[in-house]
Amino acid sequence: MILDNGVIRTMEAALPVARGLAIAGERIAGGVGTHETALPSPDRVDLGGRCVLPGFSDAHVHFPTWSLAQHEVRLEDTHSLEEAVSRVAEAAGSVPRGRWLRGRGWRSGDWSPPVEPTREALDAVTGDTPTALMARDYHSLWLNSAALAQADGDLHVDGGVVELDEHGEPTGVLREESAWRFRDCYLLASDDEFVEAMRGGLRLAAARGVTAVHDKDGWLGAPRFWQRIADEDALTLRVWQSLPYDHVDRLEEIGLHAGLGDGLFRIGYLKAFMDGTLGSQTARLMDGSGVVITSREELADIIRKGVRAGWPVAVHAIGDLANREALDAFEETRDEWAPLGLRQRIEHAQLLTAEDVARFGELGVTASVQFSHAPSDRDIADRLWAGNTDRAYAYRSLADKGALLANGSDAPIEELDPLAGIRAGVLRTLDERAAWHPEQAVGVEQALEATILAPAWLARDERRRGKLVPGFLADLVVLDRDPVTIPPAELAEVQVVATMLGGRWVHNPPPW
Repeated sequence: MILDNGVIRTMEAALPVARGLAIAGERIAGGVGTHETALPSPDRVDLGGRCVLPGFSDAHVHFPTWSLAQHEVRLEDTHSLEEAVSRVAEAAGSVPRGRWLRGRGWRSGDWSPPVEPTREALDAVTGDTPTALMARDYHSLWLNSAALAQADGDLHVDGGVVELDEHGEPTGVLREESAWRFRDCYLLASDDEFVEAMRGGLRLAAARGVTAVHDKDGWLGAPRFWQRIADEDALTLRVWQSLPYDHVDRLEEIGLHAGLGDGLFRIGYLKAFMDGTLGSQTARLMDGSGVVITSREELADIIRKGVRAGWPVAVHAIGDLANREALDAFEETRDEWAPLGLRQRIEHAQLLTAEDVARFGELGVTASVQFSHAPSDRDIADRLWAGNTDRAYAYRSLADKGALLANGSDAPIEELDPLAGIRAGVLRTLDERAAWHPEQAVGVEQALEATILAPAWLARDERRRGKLVPGFLADLVVLDRDPVTIPPAELAEVQVVATMLGGRWVHNPPPW
């Protein structure tokens, strides 16, 4: 196949732009100057001036959870407690007796007037239907009385928070480990439900130009879901899968190192948590506030275990103290992991002290960030981190100091939509408001590198995908216009036309 008469952005500095591309089987066969003769009797696709890029990667997504969330009550855009409750009320009547009502996306910091949710507010519209609503940041859970009754008072766990009212009774809000244990004990969907939802999620991801994801739902059993889909020959993107860090002893015992899998699905890194989140007010800050999930000493031990087993670590860190201690742990152990070429990463890196910004590049620790979080979190950050937001979501500062930025969505916290993420990184706004801290904006080409090249490098795939050059996999997205040359204000108008994985169209094959 030859793609011709368009703009091919190869993401290769030596030859950044071509007018045509030849594809043989699953790989790129040739480019500008060679594509006309690279193949015998090829099919020819007229791009009609459209733009082709290597396929987008999402470097941080909870894919099974996001897929399932497409079928749950969504509360992301609610502006008051009353609006959220009203939306739950609309859904409550359709839940069969004895089944759970599930939802997600609320954030009390977005509500006016500011108020925390309660079980009583849900009880009024849900009655005896057990109801569980995960917060937007996935670190808090809002339950009604029928749901709380399932635990029979067993709500407390180390590293967790159970909010209590003036009478010492649970308000219905659980945070961190308490929320997660409740979820794991009572709320998980069946394997069949997850797999069916993921089939729809794959179609939606392909429609958004996504050809690879770094999935964070290893704790959930995501590998067995992906395996079922792969067995059906229905996997339409490439997966770099996490496992919980507490698997590392077993991995070392049986001698499995990172990268186990095939060309579509590989298990590659360990996931840990330092602290909570901004929205749940559990991010660990230099003033001592927040929740400690993993200490610096514990993380250093996890990294060392990963070294012995041959596994890199991705650690969630939101607050400035959490990031400081994560960097300290990586620095303390660097002489052990760096010689092995392990590609370590900090997820989110949302609030950093000025002196820690440069340490990412110095240590070789990737900042796995989410450009869309900055405009999404701006209001709550201005309120909870007042006076410190000049060092929050500091993407330009990180890049200028030599950090490798990898961009993801953290879906379902944000939507799995790479073009929206790129737009957020460049414009620092996703609505009609002016840019928030525009000094931290990145350029379009920087945003593309963070969404295409860096995730491939983290997955040790930099020699087979992420560029449209001979020998690389033909994973690509066709856009209706070139995002590099249009005015930044027009980025919102860019549309995905088609998506290809390994030489096979997985969304909207031509002609167009």
